[in-house]
Amino acid sequence: MKRLTPLALAAMALLLAACGEKGADTQARGADPKLPAPERGLLPSMKIAEPEAWGNLKPTVPQGFTVTAIATDLKVPRQTLVLPNGDILVAEGKGGNAAKLKPKDVIAGYIKAKGNTSVKGGNRLTLLRDADGDGKYELSTVYAENLNAPYGLAYANNKIYVANQDELVSFDYQEGQTRAASTPTSIAKLPGEINHHWTKSLAISADGRFAYVGIGSNSNITERGMEAERDRAMVWQIDVNTGAYKPYVTGIRNPTALAIQPGTGQVWAVVNERDELGPDLVPDYLTSLKEGAFYGWPYSYWGQNVDHRVQPQDPKKVASAIKPDYALGSHVAALGLAFSSPVMGEAFANGVFVGEHGSWNRSQPVGYKVVFVPFADGRPAGQPVDFVTGFRDNDGKTRGRPVGVTVDPRGALIVADDLSNTVWRVAKSR
Repeated sequence: MKRLTPLALAAMALLLAACGEKGADTQARGADPKLPAPERGLLPSMKIAEPEAWGNLKPTVPQGFTVTAIATDLKVPRQTLVLPNGDILVAEGKGGNAAKLKPKDVIAGYIKAKGNTSVKGGNRLTLLRDADGDGKYELSTVYAENLNAPYGLAYANNKIYVANQDELVSFDYQEGQTRAASTPTSIAKLPGEINHHWTKSLAISADGRFAYVGIGSNSNITERGMEAERDRAMVWQIDVNTGAYKPYVTGIRNPTALAIQPGTGQVWAVVNERDELGPDLVPDYLTSLKEGAFYGWPYSYWGQNVDHRVQPQDPKKVASAIKPDYALGSHVAALGLAFSSPVMGEAFANGVFVGEHGSWNRSQPVGYKVVFVPFADGRPAGQPVDFVTGFRDNDGKTRGRPVGVTVDPRGALIVADDLSNTVWRVAKSR
């Protein structure tokens, strides 16, 4: 078989994208989205993100807020964690080793790679310190290294928990230390073969007893067979003292970020849904996780909408599938989740921030921003509000792609940007 050059691949992808549907300017969002009929084609519409340096520009934030870069030249920053003394840990890594199955996978891989950083993942944790509290982080140092594509981060029990792409580990922590005092302790092995979706998201229960780890599927809709999906497309609950685990929820295609709701202990997730059903299907979503629940993948989406591409079907599983709580829009690629607090100001005090990495398989790009989803009575209420934008301009130039978001109790939102390899700090203007 004659090998296609990158230029030929790009030309083919753009030609096929031009033949696809553009998708709606405004997608259905919220608790009751109106879903369109599925669309099938040879390839989904694709749009290359054209990386461009920030230069003198910065992301755009609401009036009354300022944004500053507190760390640059990182090695693929993904998620962040604010420690009790105000130090920030940054997980840097890039994982996955899934082989391409079809020509479309090769083309899609090329398109996605063009919109991502060329920097090699650091496989490390970097610590940032602002000792005098002026918003300028004068110390940036490696806290731990030689990890395996670290992603999820959490703190409890005087330990730092890290979800590598194949293992949940912990480090003993003493306040003020700038480097881990020893090698990490293994808590539980995580599914790491193939790793089509390699990111392992992480949250710790309020009492520090259980870790919740998000484990994405090994395919879009089981193209590698169900055996490759063993223990995947689910969130595990792991006893951090014994390493014993069980499925907490299942049928959840790619839970890319987890968070514990303050005051309730409820686990929430943002989830990337399946592709190749059109530019406006299937919505990525924000949802509370109901223990023992099945969320549809691969047999159905948004409750009991059957995905007829999956054969054989399982009507009993479809009948048990529950709807998520809140649609974020299709292909926005939500990768970050953090509950807010009054330190972010009255307008943004009650709700969640969501980092949207941005689409690659849509001719009218979506995502590429951080949104705020307001809550009322502990539930999402109303439409999402743009909070950090400007990562991509109308000409297709893409300066950044947000991933993890973390609320700093001192009054700021920390945003990891894995395209420009920057960590941004958004705070109320003084």
